[in-house]
Amino acid sequence: MKTGLVLEGGGMRGMFTCGVLDVMMERGLRFDGAAGISAGAVFGCNMKSRQPGRALRYNMKYIRDPRYMSLRSLIGTGDLFGADFCYRELPRNLDPFDTEAFRKNPMAFYAGATDISTGGIAYHLCADGGEEDMLWLRASASLPFVSRPVEIGGRVYLDGGIAEAVPLSVMEKEGYDHLVLVLTRPKGCRKKKGRPLPRILPMARKYPALAEALDKRADMYNRQMDSIDRSEAEGRFFVIRPPRPLDVRRIERRPAELERAWRIGREVMEERFADAEAFLRRG
Repeated sequence: MKTGLVLEGGGMRGMFTCGVLDVMMERGLRFDGAAGISAGAVFGCNMKSRQPGRALRYNMKYIRDPRYMSLRSLIGTGDLFGADFCYRELPRNLDPFDTEAFRKNPMAFYAGATDISTGGIAYHLCADGGEEDMLWLRASASLPFVSRPVEIGGRVYLDGGIAEAVPLSVMEKEGYDHLVLVLTRPKGCRKKKGRPLPRILPMARKYPALAEALDKRADMYNRQMDSIDRSEAEGRFFVIRPPRPLDVRRIERRPAELERAWRIGREVMEERFADAEAFLRRG
């Protein structure tokens, strides 16, 4: 039996996930492996470094700092979230990411990003929290149209949620058969199909597979949610969700709202902790 933790993205709705993970860490819950997409990756990596409270702390402190996120950063660098600040200055100096603990923790951690040439998902096994891992975390969370694509090893990537909303494929491929999923929307939520991406846009012309993936994003999400609901009903997945819409903006700059979402995550996990433990013990 291999136990796995699966973390959806959702921008700052991911503070709900942070609350869930903080309770897991404080109460000693461990997994053989974990996978994250977008916010699920950049916040979930703290599960492997065993740093409860870190994601809430630095978001509360820096969310209104223009170096962290701002129109000025978008205009000046092409990234709404300042890449150098978020993936270098902050984890190295301002609120250090514990790379030694990350490296020593035997839990595998996968970050998913969308290959913009193919429109498909690609996963990276994060090994040490170093430069390459940070590039993959950045790629996983690089939202289209407000982020520069991230080049790694000759391939170019954007937000993993374009290709796969919930990072299940890598966990199933690697043989994880007891999966706990943390989602950031309540049960029953489905997306409405939006307008197709105008093919006249430079990105659509240069990367037609990416444009197609963006067009099909709602359908992909809805199929995944339908499949997750079936697996949950069959007892194959243990799913943790907000009990109601979080009403937190994807790009949220109000610290009080971040803390509110985090507290909801804590409350839900405290209520469901015993059931999660029982699910993971089940052979």
